[in-house]
Amino acid sequence: MQNLVKIEINYICYTSWHEVPEKYQHLMEEAKKAKEGSYAPYSNFNVGAALLLNNGKIIHGSNQENASYPIGFCAERTALSAAASLASHEKISAIAITCSSIKNPVTKPAAPCGICRQTIFEAECKHHQNIEIILMGESGEIFHFKSIKDLLPLHFDADFL
Repeated sequence: MQNLVKIEINYICYTSWHEVPEKYQHLMEEAKKAKEGSYAPYSNFNVGAALLLNNGKIIHGSNQENASYPIGFCAERTALSAAASLASHEKISAIAITCSSIKNPVTKPAAPCGICRQTIFEAECKHHQNIEIILMGESGEIFHFKSIKDLLPLHFDADFL
């Protein structure tokens, strides 16, 4: 017998910058700064990520493309790798991700790719703590997810590992 299963995704949608809590406004500003380090000569799509650690420290990451596509690095994984190297004992409370394009204005948030979603999920499992995710384009709405599980609803249950 077949069953139709519905998956629900929950997130907060801020329609203006002023609705975003101050600590996340600051984190988004840091993600914008991180984006300045982006190397995207092939896609012209620049991404910046900023991780907020539980101790208040912020770690940046930006996308880094390579002519041998697709071996570049996404901003999210760059930041998560830096955190694992520089502050492996610290838990991550939030990640802010922003993007822009040289070709067209980005008016909606861009969600992390599948590899980044899995990497964020692994970080949540490692630290036994949800990582809040804040997504923003160059303009428009800002999305706030309480956990990567909202973006990766069919995740592998870490309890089996």
